[in-house]
Amino acid sequence: MQMLFQWDMSQQDFTKLETKFWKSAKAADTTRAFAEKLFEGAAKDVGVLDALIVGHADNWRFERMAAIDRAILRLAIYELRAAETPPKVILNEAVDLAKKYSSEESGAFVNGVLDGVHKSLKVK
Repeated sequence: MQMLFQWDMSQQDFTKLETKFWKSAKAADTTRAFAEKLFEGAAKDVGVLDALIVGHADNWRFERMAAIDRAILRLAIYELRAAETPPKVILNEAVDLAKKYSSEESGAFVNGVLDGVHKSLKVK
């Protein structure tokens, strides 16, 4: 999530950002590999992810959304589409991240968008 947020703010090459990020962040090898997989996948699929966000964020203009909320939504939707983690876990973690790093209201917003995206992905 932190890398996606930084990437959204700087719009720099995601591989360069990733290298810079790991110079100051520490993580176990397995955690780092998982984080890189999610970040790289979300960064590569950002167009598709953003379209899903826009399609399920009723009455919200994408550019008016908080950058941290966009990062959380991109991460969670990418992970939902990868289908490796149970959806309930992804949704709960995303809501917790929104409450912790954004606002209490963001938790409900993120939950609503992700619920809609999850339902649309199950239908296809």
